[in-house]
Amino acid sequence: MHGEYKVPGGKLVVVDLEEQDGRIVGFRLAGDFFLEPDEALGAIDAAVEGLPTSSTAAEIAAAIRAALPEGAVLLGFTPEAVGVAIRRSLQHARSFADYEWTIVDDEPRLPILHTALDEVLTQEVGAGRRGPTLRFWNLSGPAVYIGSFQSYRNEVEPEAAARHGIPVLRRITGGGAMFSEPDNAITYSLYVPGDLVQGMSFQDSYAFLDAWVIEALKDLGIDAYYAPLNDITSAKGKIGGAAQKRLAGGAVLHHATMSYDIDADKMTEVLRIGKEKLSDKGTTSAKKRVDPLRSQTGMAKAAIQEALKATFRRLYGGTDGALTEAELAAADELIRTKFSTEEWLHRVP
Repeated sequence: MHGEYKVPGGKLVVVDLEEQDGRIVGFRLAGDFFLEPDEALGAIDAAVEGLPTSSTAAEIAAAIRAALPEGAVLLGFTPEAVGVAIRRSLQHARSFADYEWTIVDDEPRLPILHTALDEVLTQEVGAGRRGPTLRFWNLSGPAVYIGSFQSYRNEVEPEAAARHGIPVLRRITGGGAMFSEPDNAITYSLYVPGDLVQGMSFQDSYAFLDAWVIEALKDLGIDAYYAPLNDITSAKGKIGGAAQKRLAGGAVLHHATMSYDIDADKMTEVLRIGKEKLSDKGTTSAKKRVDPLRSQTGMAKAAIQEALKATFRRLYGGTDGALTEAELAAADELIRTKFSTEEWLHRVP
């Protein structure tokens, strides 16, 4: 069995092993990482040899840490990364490059349609009717999107939202509230088979699925990196955040929103941004312009979006595609039966 795991922001970890009577045998670790002293490689191989094939990535990492020589230095990878590569080899996980990707960047659509399309397209990938897809949200209007498990009354100022003509929507992913207008943010969704993140914890999968965009931002001159659990950030502050949902059909929805030039005064009128959240982000006031992509690149929003697509194609390929009439019809039906209903919007009062 063979498994690979590219550490986000780090090096490639490669494992080869066999399974015998429920145990890992013939284990060998390789990769383009750095490791000192030399004998640490043999110590890692020996620590994994004989472990139950049911061992979790965390259990494998613990065994490796216990076996490392005192003072060992691992650069570009971690014991947890070895654990992920092993789990992926045992569960026959695939990589980005194993798939033929479709990239959808179509006409501006209503925000509520985007929330419904996320559910529809994830289901379509899970059912095998659509291949893995990267889709950019192009908006025809503003919206506030609250996380699946957030309290409506704790997150939103409904009178202010109504005054500004901003609809409030609930998405199917967890995470925090998001304020977006057509020209102030870049949002993309990935719809992927579960095999792509096989063997990964939720935390590992977040960074893994956004590694391409970190590389794209670096190409644009932004010192970007991933901050667990779900923040895309830089030395000059947070750029955006990601959220994820795994549906029963086996497919994964992963989407992220990055700030281009947000009117923070308006945002703080329609969202209840508590002192605790501001303090957690090292900020005392949200009433300022939030524009990391614009200020750090000097580029137009459309040009940044094109650069993101170019990086994805360079790394993994991808052909331009479109939404089907059947997918749009299914999304319209979900809007009618779910996303436009008071029951859904106020599922957590």
